Amino acid sequence: MIDSKLFAKIILMVVIPFTFVALVIPFIKKIAVQIGAVDMPGGRHIHKKPTPKLGGLGIFLGYLLGYMIFGTPSSQMNSILIGSFIILITGIIDDIVELKPSIKFAGQLMAALVIAIYGGILLKDVSAFGIYLDFGIMSYPLTIFFILGCVNCINLIDGLDGLSGGISSIYYLTIGIIATMQGKHGLDFVLAFVMLGSTLGFLVHNFNPAKIFAGDSGSNFMGFIIAVIALLGFKNVTFLGLMISVIMLLGLKTVTLTSLLIPAVLLVLPIMDTLFAIIRRFLKGESISKGDSYHIHHQLLRRNLSVKQTVLIIYLVDILFASASIIYILKDKYLGYIIYGILLALVIVFVINTNVIYDFKDSSKEKKHE
Repeated sequence: MIDSKLFAKIILMVVIPFTFVALVIPFIKKIAVQIGAVDMPGGRHIHKKPTPKLGGLGIFLGYLLGYMIFGTPSSQMNSILIGSFIILITGIIDDIVELKPSIKFAGQLMAALVIAIYGGILLKDVSAFGIYLDFGIMSYPLTIFFILGCVNCINLIDGLDGLSGGISSIYYLTIGIIATMQGKHGLDFVLAFVMLGSTLGFLVHNFNPAKIFAGDSGSNFMGFIIAVIALLGFKNVTFLGLMISVIMLLGLKTVTLTSLLIPAVLLVLPIMDTLFAIIRRFLKGESISKGDSYHIHHQLLRRNLSVKQTVLIIYLVDILFASASIIYILKDKYLGYIIYGILLALVIVFVINTNVIYDFKDSSKEKKHE
């Protein structure tokens, strides 16, 4: 059972940022309009009218408030605050003037370097199949790669009202549940519940029909914190967590099973969507940074589903992955295997029956959607 004081603290860590963000977003909407941070309809965009961006600023402010109340100062937290600020500022500028991909990448890289070098939050080693690997100096590039991967995964899947915020909320909630049940109440525990409250407060205004978008300031920030939480709580095998959808079926053993599963709670769908996008654009001879309308959510929309229905279906799949992780870690690993296997089979069927990787029938269709 959860201690009553701990339960009360968890409630406050969620409710305070939630209330603050829900109340501050209307003011941020006005600021976004005044400075030109507005997403215009047309092209690959699905929305029908100009919509303010900068939702990430509200999420960041909620996270900052939550940390000030519940956090404990440390060099690690200082690095997270600095990295978060760099990510946020880069995203805000991009929401206003649309930066070149190279400049956006430079900002993301700078934030990742702060975490790795100043914060010392690293992916140091891994143990699998009875083999222990110490990454040594390679822990720095691997950590940076992981952070950049999380940031861009969330950014790529941020294509529908409430999608990135909802998926991120599921991730934060699941981490919070597992950390609570395992008695781990460190920095990752605090960040998970504070970010849960902040993203839920944002979703009040972002769920379909959205009154404000997260923008790059929001999707990049949520992805950044997801990476940091994973590295903080489960850093010895976090990298393998990215491969969960494959290695779980192989029965991979690690020194910390939790660290293998946690990143997958959120990242299975975004990672697959990102991988499909890279393959798709490579086959077409296009830049991997070029946007298109063949992501997973676009494929569901083409099946005559509404935006709300599409988002709820993706939520459901993500919740099932989250449930499988909780069951595997806290109760029955074999049942967790079964749920993962079923979900992965469904994903494979989905890929076979869509052009999410490549439209072999008519590669010119995409131009009609742009």
